[in-house]
Amino acid sequence: MELRHLRYFAAVVQWNGYREASRHLYVAQPSISQAVSDLESELGIKLFSRERRTARLTPEGQVFYEETTKTLAQAERSIAMAQRAAKGEIGRLGIGFMGFATYPFLSDLLRKYKSRHPGVALRLEENVPCGQDIAFDRGEIDIGFTRPPSADRSSLYTSRLIFREPLVVALPRARKVNAKRIRIADLASECFVIFQRASSPEVFDTIVRVCNDNGFSPKLHNELNNMQSVLSTVEADEGVAIVPASARNLRADNVEFFRLQPDNIRIDLVATWQKKEPSIALKSFLDLLDEELPSISRKSRYA
Repeated sequence: MELRHLRYFAAVVQWNGYREASRHLYVAQPSISQAVSDLESELGIKLFSRERRTARLTPEGQVFYEETTKTLAQAERSIAMAQRAAKGEIGRLGIGFMGFATYPFLSDLLRKYKSRHPGVALRLEENVPCGQDIAFDRGEIDIGFTRPPSADRSSLYTSRLIFREPLVVALPRARKVNAKRIRIADLASECFVIFQRASSPEVFDTIVRVCNDNGFSPKLHNELNNMQSVLSTVEADEGVAIVPASARNLRADNVEFFRLQPDNIRIDLVATWQKKEPSIALKSFLDLLDEELPSISRKSRYA
């Protein structure tokens, strides 16, 4: 049974006979007759009781016609939905992000995307880099705003640089430091609060390496899974923290941030997605991201 058979059958009902159905469908009458005959043979029932030149539905034919109209309507909806999906008008897009790092630009980017593609359902997931890796593996996100993929995963992803940010040191405001920059070597005796390695290996390793390069191994006092928690712990005077500069987007009234000296290390924020044919929804998002990158770079500049 094909949709063509159902369409021919429905046309015979709607146009009260084979001749009118043939005229409106621009299909030869014998082809329509054969399609209806094939349907009757497949179903094992008579759909029409033929009286002279009029084709009248049998009771079972009436039931089949009612179901046929539903099937044809659903088929038309399915075709229309598939065509809209092919144009990027509808679909689904999962986006992973780190809130403090994407704060300057993500909301505006999402607004613009929704205005262009209102039929695309967005699924947003705020997560640390390793959490986004898991979300990618589960198929929960299609693109992530995160740190560069680790060496063992980089071959699986395509990445686009969003911005590079310096490291800063977070100190309790109560210390009243009268300086604009802090020498990294001067932090050697401090206890460190740090974003745990299991959540963001690149940031953790970079911070430890910076300390090592300046002559000491940091005393890791607290290893936390949330940047807001890192700053809250610094506020409580439970240690100092070296963090990416975008951490300043978080509220921490009793924390002050200072640039480091030397100031030669940068942490990348990238957009990353799996190396496979992107969906129409993802492709249109990447096109918008390309357009907006110059503006995003200005908004997120860390001088």
